[in-house]
Amino acid sequence: MDRPELNNQLDSKTFREYYYLKEELIDFCRRNGLQTTGGKIELTERISIFLDTGERSIKNHDSRRTQIIDEITLDSIIENNFICSEKHREFYKKQIGKGFSFNVLFQKWLKSNAGKTYKDSINAYYQILEDKKKNKTTIDKQFEYNTYIRDFFEDNKDKSLDQAIKCWKYKKSLKGQN
Repeated sequence: MDRPELNNQLDSKTFREYYYLKEELIDFCRRNGLQTTGGKIELTERISIFLDTGERSIKNHDSRRTQIIDEITLDSIIENNFICSEKHREFYKKQIGKGFSFNVLFQKWLKSNAGKTYKDSINAYYQILEDKKKNKTTIDKQFEYNTYIRDFFEDNKDKSLDQAIKCWKYKKSLKGQN
């Protein structure tokens, strides 16, 4: 059976049995007047509720504002409600190098360590990179493609990325868990 088109004629059970890209979920939300913010898990839950009940739930936004800082130094304090901004990216590229990127683990560290210094965050960044070299990191649930590709190569060491992607495209079109 081909994957059904994501539309408001689906029931949530059928919807949850197939894989949809985040862009498809956002597009569905826009067309149906649903909130478009959040990750795939939140969007999926919002769409499921809508498909079953017609309810357009609205999440209350966190009214706490992010502190705006003029200049970031090593001694600056990591602000509450940290957001990965261009100003932050520039700071880290200057301190760490052009290869810097906001990986998921580092973003989580920053968001859960308000009050520590940016110098602490740089030490944490390097520690996260070292830990990633030693251990297989956990991929969050919403990153199904990344999980599939990693698992594919564990089982098929002689295959190419093109072959892995081809298998992913086939599997995501099937009913059930990918």
